[in-house]
Amino acid sequence: MTITHKTDRFSRFTNLLKQSLKGENIDFTTISIRRAVLLLAIPMMLEMMMESVFALVDLYFVGHLKNSSFAVQTVGLTESVLSIIYSVAIGMSMAATAVVARRVGEKDPDAASRAGMQAIVIALIINIPIAILGIIFAKDILLLMGSSEASAEYGQTFMKIQMGSSFVIMMLFLFNGVFRGAGNAAIAMRSLWIANIFNIILCPLLILGWGPIPAFGLTGAAIATALGRSTGVIYQLYNLFKGKGILKVAASYFVPDFDQIKAIIKVAAPGIMQFVIASCSWIFLAELVATTGGDEGSAGYQSAIRIMMFFMLPAWGLSGAAATLVGQHLGAKMTERAERSVFVTAKFNVIYMGSIMVICLLAADPMMWFFTNNADVHDIAVEAIRILSAGYIFYGIGMVLLNAFNGAGDTRTPTWVNFFGFWTFQIPLAYLLAKYYNFGPTGVFIAIPAAETLMTIAAVILFRRGRWKKTTV
Repeated sequence: MTITHKTDRFSRFTNLLKQSLKGENIDFTTISIRRAVLLLAIPMMLEMMMESVFALVDLYFVGHLKNSSFAVQTVGLTESVLSIIYSVAIGMSMAATAVVARRVGEKDPDAASRAGMQAIVIALIINIPIAILGIIFAKDILLLMGSSEASAEYGQTFMKIQMGSSFVIMMLFLFNGVFRGAGNAAIAMRSLWIANIFNIILCPLLILGWGPIPAFGLTGAAIATALGRSTGVIYQLYNLFKGKGILKVAASYFVPDFDQIKAIIKVAAPGIMQFVIASCSWIFLAELVATTGGDEGSAGYQSAIRIMMFFMLPAWGLSGAAATLVGQHLGAKMTERAERSVFVTAKFNVIYMGSIMVICLLAADPMMWFFTNNADVHDIAVEAIRILSAGYIFYGIGMVLLNAFNGAGDTRTPTWVNFFGFWTFQIPLAYLLAKYYNFGPTGVFIAIPAAETLMTIAAVILFRRGRWKKTTV
């Protein structure tokens, strides 16, 4: 390969990177699939990487507090409970992405804008009772999750703030789902970058204190995260009302349209159940680890999950490119290109997750010393990271296929895959290994990649049958 050819390739990649981050209006049904995937995937991966940074920043600072095992456990268990909020938010955002992408593919941006805002209205109505219950029963929830009395007492204020500000999480996910459906993943990415910059600045100030600012400890982490996410939502609203993209939003679009709400719920309900099923299984596993491994076992597992999600969320972002491309191509009646875009996205995700698997296997030990100074927590976390990483390539393929179903508006298929994979296989296997065979937390760790591998095989079989191509939205 000549120097000139290498220079040309580097120049083309640099131009593509700039274009993806700039967020231009592009018709993805007319350009090469490889280019379309990369233009969407780059900002989506960076966006989701920023979402995972929230938990890692909290983990780093609270992992060095005096009561670090209590603090890390509280952050982890609260995140497990918040996964119910995430489930509603992601399920609704999937519906928003599918509907908006389909309308954009049909060249009807006004209908896309209206549909996206109706999804926001639905999500906020669902969130209100969940947030109220979370505030009232914060300590009881932590105890139910396997936390000790002392740990639950220590962390209940953190839980209350996180649950009380959960509507911000909902809006952040939903608005980004709308932007992704419109093909403007760059705005979604920037909103998470802005939110994280504020969170990274505020976390040490509010946790440790500085000058006139008192040290709030663990509570400061919750306040910093809530304020950081709020800045991201403000940026999203600005772009929706004042931006120059495909979507043009007016206040009237938020007035409930019951016919459209009914249509969105038809797509969103299975999508929400899809992620609720997954989230509840993770809550059960967290409780199982806490009861068999104690506070240190729980803290180690939660630390490993935070590391895992840091690497997994960018892969989820990459797979989001498949959802957008499938939705837009089906809207444009280009079924063959929709299918090819899924295979190209899956190839990229395999390369990414394979690389991450090697990193986790080799660097788990020094990685965890960075986040905790507790030797018992460190050892359990390292074991968990190494076992979980064994299934990373299968995770990558499965994510793309499940997102492809969701992008087509077929949210039922991934729901059934999750139900059988998590509740009829993963949970019984984890329980048997952890308690019946006395593997303890290690049994839970083994059950996770085993279930994910089985679910990926099922997703491949169902995708090749092609029924998703006939879904109407």
